[in-house]
Amino acid sequence: MPDSLTLQVHDLETMVLTGVYSEETHLPQPLRISLDVDIDCAAQFAPDTPLDASKSYLDLRHAATDGLPEGVHFTLIEGVADHIAETLFLQDPRVSRVQVKIVKLAISEAGEAIGITLVRHRR
Repeated sequence: MPDSLTLQVHDLETMVLTGVYSEETHLPQPLRISLDVDIDCAAQFAPDTPLDASKSYLDLRHAATDGLPEGVHFTLIEGVADHIAETLFLQDPRVSRVQVKIVKLAISEAGEAIGITLVRHRR
């Protein structure tokens, strides 16, 4: 089995147009997004290993925030997760697996985390 590296960016909060119900369809709602992204990696990481041997965390952050299309309404948060995963696959051919966890903050009543986790593998 080849070595891999999992990059993690958790608990990003961003506003996204998403939802099925009428009260959700006209205004963006807050989502908390966490990413675990597996990339194929070098055999070893020496102290002087350059950044391009890995992947910048800022690329992950961008895919889950500014990389989401402005003004596009996602009916389901599953569509948001798919868009993020596809963006990461397109960014870097070394990305082999993406896990996207999305929590819908607006529907929480007592601090519970209501949402989905989507896992996609490069095909």
